[in-house]
Amino acid sequence: MPVNDVRPVVVAALEPGTATSVLPAELCERLAGTVELRGPGEARRGDLARADVLITGWGSPVLTGTFLDGAPRLRAVLHAAGSVKPLVTPAVWERGIVVSSAAEANAGPVADYAFALIVLAAKKALATAAAYAEGGGGDARARWPAFGDRQGGDGLTVGVVGASRIGRKVISRLRASEAGYRVLVHDPYAPDSVDLDTLCRNSRVITLHAPGLPGTRHLLNAARLALIPDGGAVINTARGSLIDTDELARECASGRLDAYLDVTEPEPLETGHPLLGLRNVLVTPHIAGAQGSEVRRLGMWVVEEVERWVRGLPLLGRVEESELHRLA
Repeated sequence: MPVNDVRPVVVAALEPGTATSVLPAELCERLAGTVELRGPGEARRGDLARADVLITGWGSPVLTGTFLDGAPRLRAVLHAAGSVKPLVTPAVWERGIVVSSAAEANAGPVADYAFALIVLAAKKALATAAAYAEGGGGDARARWPAFGDRQGGDGLTVGVVGASRIGRKVISRLRASEAGYRVLVHDPYAPDSVDLDTLCRNSRVITLHAPGLPGTRHLLNAARLALIPDGGAVINTARGSLIDTDELARECASGRLDAYLDVTEPEPLETGHPLLGLRNVLVTPHIAGAQGSEVRRLGMWVVEEVERWVRGLPLLGRVEESELHRLA
């Protein structure tokens, strides 16, 4: 925290393409009322030498020992994005630098997106839309599904894999819905967790919110994908490594499962990948998190964290080194 009445120096080390979205003029003005703000934009060597706080985000430099040698006064890193894993190194913790992430602010858009996909999956929106678009005959209305063939979400069992920050928000949305969803949760830290095989066997829609760790790689492998009931759907807004991509492509190509994928392995999928051509698969380019106008939420979170740091208050997004092993 700052010493005496000296205004701390805050350097926004954000790439130019995102800086003005994360920290628009009004947020910069608010910061400037409390601290000496440098940036936003690429941090200059002279700015770093004076920095007490560093604001980072997408495209920011990795905080190696060499980088931190040029920022001897640095006391806090406030990350205007989600995961800090690509950013921090052991050198950060060795120097006693406090790290905070705007992951909570980023979680809202992801949870909204995942919930929207659950609703689409419940109504079999992809297959229905494809059949409507491809149906023949001169009467367009004849291509609509018969009333008895339509599907809805009331009473649907949804499996949530990972009671993470985002997973908990999705669970909350599901339980608050008038649809009366039945929710199964698999998470080693959740008290009401069921085993993953049971979840797969009993859920028509499965949404993934687990971190990408060695122990979670291919959680949905061939055997578990086969357990999902016919007509089921898999939603992934977490990490592509959670699913065996080749096995999922086979299940979707057979028409047995649908998939809604905002993340994939590899990411992006190569041109011509089977998943990209299936009418029962939606692949989006990692857009579930804060995008466009939503990015300002991350900037607001960081501005408020700066203000808390200046006042000596606890940081709401603080990340501890001991937590990294189970974070996304």
